[in-house]
Amino acid sequence: MNFSCTPDQNASDYDVLIIGAGISGIDAAYHLQKNRPGTRFAILEAKDAIGGTWSTHTFPGIRSDSDLYTFGFKWKPWTGVPIATADEILRYLNAAIDENDLRRHIHLSHPVQSAAWKSDDNQWRITATDADGADLEISARFLWVCSGYYRHSAGYMPEFPGAETFQGPIVHPQNWPDDLDYAGKQVVVIGSGATAATLIPAMSQKAAHVTMLQRSPTYYYPRPRTDEFAETLKALDLPDDWVHEIMRRKFLHDQKTTIGRSRTEPEALKKDLLDGVRAYLGDGADIDTHFTPSYRPWQQRVAMVPDGDLFRTIRKGAASVVTDQIERFTPTGILLKSGKELKADIIVSATGLVLNALGDIDINVDGEQFDIANSYTHRGIMFSGLPNLAHVFGYLRTSWTMRADLVSGYICRLLAHMDELGATSVTPTLRNSDTSGPPRPWIDPDNFNPGYITRSLDKLPRQGPGEPWIMTQDYFTEKDTLPAAGFDDGTLVFGTSPALTRESVA
Repeated sequence: MNFSCTPDQNASDYDVLIIGAGISGIDAAYHLQKNRPGTRFAILEAKDAIGGTWSTHTFPGIRSDSDLYTFGFKWKPWTGVPIATADEILRYLNAAIDENDLRRHIHLSHPVQSAAWKSDDNQWRITATDADGADLEISARFLWVCSGYYRHSAGYMPEFPGAETFQGPIVHPQNWPDDLDYAGKQVVVIGSGATAATLIPAMSQKAAHVTMLQRSPTYYYPRPRTDEFAETLKALDLPDDWVHEIMRRKFLHDQKTTIGRSRTEPEALKKDLLDGVRAYLGDGADIDTHFTPSYRPWQQRVAMVPDGDLFRTIRKGAASVVTDQIERFTPTGILLKSGKELKADIIVSATGLVLNALGDIDINVDGEQFDIANSYTHRGIMFSGLPNLAHVFGYLRTSWTMRADLVSGYICRLLAHMDELGATSVTPTLRNSDTSGPPRPWIDPDNFNPGYITRSLDKLPRQGPGEPWIMTQDYFTEKDTLPAAGFDDGTLVFGTSPALTRESVA
């Protein structure tokens, strides 16, 4: 496909350019194709495969930490078990692409380096690289950034004292070596979140022993990998889309109840979660030391444990938990502050993600660098002072896709509104009253404070005192407010460019 700009610059290559072919980008493409037929759009994906997270992470046991009825698309029924492997999710995403003829719009191995907005013709100039490594210059009227929220090239790796002295491999799950042989080896996994809870049962099947080394405990929610109610519905031979919608509503109801309890009765919810762990590990387990966090439930993510596999692995002795702090690495393992040394042949640092904003793309507006950290979020989708750009950031307590779908609906409505006005640009613009109070962080750390969020807040946009300059992170509010949100409250400034003559704008 020829991506070069037209010589007279009176028309862009694309009405909409989607960046990222993960679950958000696929959802955006589906909605554009369905709701805005005739829109010229493309998806640029940096990696050589679709799928985002599910093609980036290849560590043993990789699976979803959310149910696929809510993590899957609203428009594509999920027919498998609620908790799925990465391979199952990738097959589902590829089927969704092919069933809707979206693959022709996807260009793999096309990383985007920069995007420059030009107000003289209200277009973006995008610099990218094609699959052969050649530079590309692409123009588009609207950018829809669906690159996720973390850096896919490398995960977060703390500077461990003495790491250079360790004689074995130190691995981050996000950069898992294909040839790592851990059979019969002593493995230490640093961390206790969803990645560690996934890795440890899988690695224990071959490793001599796996030790989970945590600085502090995580809340876990053990649940069956299958769902009895879903199996009943399937046995009734109901249509797949009926089962999908019923189960989607069931899981959303359960999530709403749990999230509500985390605020109204945190101690009771805490007891229920710890009782779930105790049921697998038995009364002899040191639940207080190893499985009782110091924070309230859902102040950080609750890690799902299908069929209690992590706890069953610990109970049978194939894995163990150590709660301590690292003094330094040694040639043969890790010396802890307690004085104990953990012997290790392999160390896995399941220490989290590196958040990034807008896919680390260099953003420029009329010759000036755009600093997203100095901007305010507009409904958690657009940013003050940044024209014709939407960004998908999903939910942290509810499945990511639930918000991606709401954002898709909002942006399609916004583009239709621009068509009605004959506008070629839309820019979120602060009014005096919108900054009357002190700015608030992108995510309120008193409400949700995992390390990957708190260590990156200075790189993320701000929130204002109220709508639309807020990021609620609450699906049960936004499912009503985003579809009904208007565009004429004065916070969105629409413009036109005499250089553009096409009737349809995006």
